Amino acid sequence: MILTHLGAVGVGFAAADKRPVDTEVENTGFFQVDTTKVLATTVESLREENKLLVFSYKGTASVRTDRTMLWVFGGRQELIVPAAASYFLDLSDLTLADVSYNDAAKVVTVRLPKITLGDIAFQPEAATTINGGILSWDDDQVEALRKLNYRSARRAMVAQAQQPGLLNAAKRQAVRNVSSYFEIPLRMAGRPDVKVVATFR
Repeated sequence: MILTHLGAVGVGFAAADKRPVDTEVENTGFFQVDTTKVLATTVESLREENKLLVFSYKGTASVRTDRTMLWVFGGRQELIVPAAASYFLDLSDLTLADVSYNDAAKVVTVRLPKITLGDIAFQPEAATTINGGILSWDDDQVEALRKLNYRSARRAMVAQAQQPGLLNAAKRQAVRNVSSYFEIPLRMAGRPDVKVVATFR
């Protein structure tokens, strides 16, 4: 009976999957982990995130369009519209080559891509529109002026969003966000002593 149980245990052990249970962190000794695997897993997670929203800016565009037909009939429209601009990191091409680890200094360095600006999100329900001139009596002309104004408003918001102060704020937030993405799994893997430094390429 005992031999039967031993035989069953032996067969069970032979048939059992001997791969490590934890594929993200491999123990290499007491209080040691394979830091490279932790970093590789984090990089893959960020790649899957694709575009990471790091910062948003809310502003107001104030523009005006004048139009004349047949050198006689004129029309104008002023538009004041609030809008938001979003700043992203495109991490789809982030690889382990962008991440370096200095074991002696206990520092992980991550090279980030450039900040990209997303679509401008207008709030037309909160916009103020002032029409004037003979052409403003025609609904089609008013709509044409509106389209021209929104194009100008988009350009105005892009220009606002590219101000150095806003770009620097977006970069600082991007550095904080990505650093946290790496620091959390490192802490969970027992490496709170490792510092993460994110810089732009």
